[in-house]
Amino acid sequence: MDQNSNPHSGSGKIMLGIAWVLIMGGLYWYFHDWQARETNPNTAQVLNLQRGEVTLVRNRAGHYIAEGEINGRRVTFLLDTGATWVALPLSLGRELGLKRGAGVTLLTANGPAPGYQTRLERVRLGPLELTDISAVMSEGLDSDVVLLGMSFLKRVEFTKRGDQLILRQ
Repeated sequence: MDQNSNPHSGSGKIMLGIAWVLIMGGLYWYFHDWQARETNPNTAQVLNLQRGEVTLVRNRAGHYIAEGEINGRRVTFLLDTGATWVALPLSLGRELGLKRGAGVTLLTANGPAPGYQTRLERVRLGPLELTDISAVMSEGLDSDVVLLGMSFLKRVEFTKRGDQLILRQ
């Protein structure tokens, strides 16, 4: 009996193909999830379980990245003690309906960029929630990250211990 006359040989190849697709999909999902945890170990799920203070873990690049909220909208923060204000992309400012205030020039990693002063009603990081925060909006900023600068950080106490940053209101 040759292989071409076996009615099940085609379905065996299909099943083998499906198995490979499932294996590759599982590996992609696992490594994508692992990479996301390495980039931002401070997910909203982790932060929302904390009470009274927030403990952030530094990521592999040495940054403190955490999920939070501005005026009720979920955002990803990069804590930046070198930034005077909370700094957000102009597109996010438009989406939040923020008013453009006085024009400013921001010194970004990509060079000078025009921006606008604004105010944020609420900024939340885990259990920490502050109101009436000074901020700037600019097109010169990365579209998916908000710099959590000193206009927020000066209103909380923060302590560094090893790879952890502890913030208290």
